[in-house]
Amino acid sequence: MQDRFICIYPAYLNNKKTIAEGRRIPISKAVENPTATEIQDVCSAVGLNVFLEKNKMYSREWNRDVQYRGRVRVQLKQEDGSLCLVQFPSRKSVMLYAAEMIPKLKTRTQKTGGGDQSLQQGEGSKKGKGKKK
Repeated sequence: MQDRFICIYPAYLNNKKTIAEGRRIPISKAVENPTATEIQDVCSAVGLNVFLEKNKMYSREWNRDVQYRGRVRVQLKQEDGSLCLVQFPSRKSVMLYAAEMIPKLKTRTQKTGGGDQSLQQGEGSKKGKGKKK
């Protein structure tokens, strides 16, 4: 049964990668260095049947660091071919959803301080801008 699960590698959603390096969604929608765990979190939160294969590597990923490892398997269809969740008819729909939700994860919002907080702390947001350049 699990061989019918689609594979999602973090590289598919990574805005630091080119199409040739494995990105599969537009940069405008992609996320900065997503991890397999984050993809798993957002997919399972919406009710998809997911599991994480921690030691799988994306074939085009030259970086062997742990954070780049992992692959997420997602079940799109039931045994009989019907969709598990109507809003996810295709692997692309899952990728776009994951990319949209990962920036909203608590782990992400804490690291970046979230948009709202940086507005209140004038100094904090200035520091952030400096780093980006």
